[in-house]
Formats: sequence, structure tokens, C-alpha cells
Amino acid sequence: MSLCVDSIKKKYGDYYAVNQLTFAIERPGVFALLGTNGAGKTTAIRVILGMLAKESGTVTWNDRPLNVVNERVGYLAEERGLYPKYKIIEQMHYFARLKGMNKRDAVRSIDYWFGRLGVDEYRKKRAEQLSKGNQQKIQLAAALVSDPELLILDEPMSGLDPVNTDLFKSIITEQIKKDKFIIMSSHQMSTVEEFCEGIVIMNRGNIVLQGDLNQIKKGYGRVNLSVKADSNILPLAAECGLYPISHTPKQIEFKVDNEAKAGELLKKIVAANITLVRFELREPSLHEIFVEKVGGDLSEAVKATGGGANEN
Repeated sequence: MSLCVDSIKKKYGDYYAVNQLTFAIERPGVFALLGTNGAGKTTAIRVILGMLAKESGTVTWNDRPLNVVNERVGYLAEERGLYPKYKIIEQMHYFARLKGMNKRDAVRSIDYWFGRLGVDEYRKKRAEQLSKGNQQKIQLAAALVSDPELLILDEPMSGLDPVNTDLFKSIITEQIKKDKFIIMSSHQMSTVEEFCEGIVIMNRGNIVLQGDLNQIKKGYGRVNLSVKADSNILPLAAECGLYPISHTPKQIEFKVDNEAKAGELLKKIVAANITLVRFELREPSLHEIFVEKVGGDLSEAVKATGGGANEN
């Protein structure tokens, strides 16, 4: 199995919301589609699913044009996609029928996911009576009810408390173990980093970074140094030509040109008999890579509008 997205474009007026987006998922696992608000992620997902017409490009699943009606595809939308006035159980059966499930299989799957997600008590409630977090859980159940082979999650952790965030993570882990193909779009970089292998970062409809996350991080090298000590180590760091890029009660962060400077600082700290709580030389996090790739452009957009950037 494989999903291939080749050179898709989506245009609104003179503006390309998605411009030449190309990527492939050739084995089960999590693929991350990332970007700032308005970067084109949700538009790209809707084009992939056939919800929006595209100007050009192709989307294939197992070497055939992707048709979500005929294939086992699950989709959790960023926006709440439930009908507010209808009972949850009625909507779940409706979604199951849309996926071609018979009544017996639908009842079995719905019962399982309601129990797994802890929402069985809401089955006779109207969607508008549920909290945002519980609506999100119902939407995840709807995405999973047909046991999809391809699962697309657009901001899956939105509106969730820490307990339910961990619940969603455990379910995603289960889906990975079942060899599912998963596309995840999220602003929670630490969560994405837990699961994803391949990534695409978009900015204003265009790809600004693409590839295997581990290889991308290795390409940067171990350039981030985090230090926490019982005494002030800044004078020693300055002697090594290291100056903090951030300084909090938790730790001091440095950028290093090479590992030798970090080693020199460590020797000076030990020689000064300063107790170290933390000394870590590491590759950049996905969050740091993301900010490097799109942060400057976002800052310019904020300046241009005289305030906060609009979400869309």
C-alpha cells in the first residue's frame, strides 16, 4: 500500500493556497503535514480527500486515484463536524452506513469505540449538549468506526485536557501497531515528534522543508546545549565563546558551533566544583526546526498587519 500526492495545486483567485505539494507515504506509520495558520494544510487535506477540486496534480492510493467512497479512509476534521441537533448514536450509525458497514458490524464497532473513549453515556445526547473535548472524542470514534487503512487527523488534540490527550496518543499508538497509514496535522510539535517519521512543512502554500525527521535533525547536528547548575556558569561559558540564547530558572540554552566548545565548558564547570543538574548536547527539536523555517516569515506578516496574524 502507498499514498502518493503529486504536484497538487489549489488556487483561490490569484492566490495558490496549495502550490505543487508532493509527497509519498510508502509504508505504515505517521506522516506529519505542518505549517502555521493559513499555510495550506487543511486545504491540502481537503484536496487529497476530494472535498475540494484541484487545479492540477494527482492523488493515488495503491496506484489508483484515491476515492474515499470506495476505500477505507477515516477523517477527523479540525472543525467540529457533528450535526448539533441530532443524537450522537444516530449520527454514528449514519457515518457507519456512509462507509458501507452493515448494522451488526456498525453496532459492534460503535460500542467498542464508545467504551474505549469513555463516551458511552452520551450516545443519546445531542451533539450541542457535549463539551468540545467530548465532541472531539465522538469525531475520533466516527473516523475509526470503519477500521480505516488510511487515517487523516487534522489537529486531533485540539480542545483536549491532558488526560484525554494521553488517551488519544494511546489510540494513535494502537493504530500504528495495526500498520495504518496516518497523516497528522498539528501545531503541537512535541506530540507530532513522538509519532512522525516523514514530514512536510508548508508556508503560504509552498513546501519549505520535507523529508525524514531523523535525517533532517542529524543534518543539523548536535548544536543545542542545555545546562542547569547550582551556581552561575555564565562567566565560564563566556570564556568558551558561548552566550545564552535563553535563560530561565529551569535551564540555560546555548547554540554551539561545534561539540568541542561544549566539552571545554564542561571541563571548566567540573574544575570549578560546580554541581551540574543538567548538561545536554542535542539535535534541534521539531519545534525549533519549525520556528527556524517559518518563524521569520510569520514575524514579517505580523509587522505588515500591525498585529496578530489572522487564522484560516
